[in-house]
Amino acid sequence: MTATRIGSERELLRSAGLRATEQRVAVLRALEGSPHADANGVFTAVLPELPDTSLQAVYGVLGALTEAGLVRRIEPAGSPARYELRVGDNHHHIVCTRCGAIGDVDCAVGSAPCLTPADTSGFTLTTAEVTYWGLCPDCAAAPLT
Repeated sequence: MTATRIGSERELLRSAGLRATEQRVAVLRALEGSPHADANGVFTAVLPELPDTSLQAVYGVLGALTEAGLVRRIEPAGSPARYELRVGDNHHHIVCTRCGAIGDVDCAVGSAPCLTPADTSGFTLTTAEVTYWGLCPDCAAAPLT
């Protein structure tokens, strides 16, 4: 990662009212390289750079980044929570039922939210979450064992 990119991550953190700690910068970098990572995946990615960090610290950073709106937490059924940097655009996800790979799905039509319920029960809608399930190209091409 270039010094310019690290600097922009620090600016992003500060603009969200967060201190630009080494752990927060490292977690942002890990998510850039691995969208839809779970906390264990992020922990594994930051460990070489920050060998004294802990899984609990990574969870704390992910929570702070999510609360600040810099990271989105998604929870596909049967999977641990996943985290991504793509926020604020109301996209959806597709999950492979065999290997668990996750991809992004942009809204096909309309503006956010993409889906309009028959009855909102008085709620003001801001987001619609849809999870599509199927087989990724690798799993679809592989023979069943």
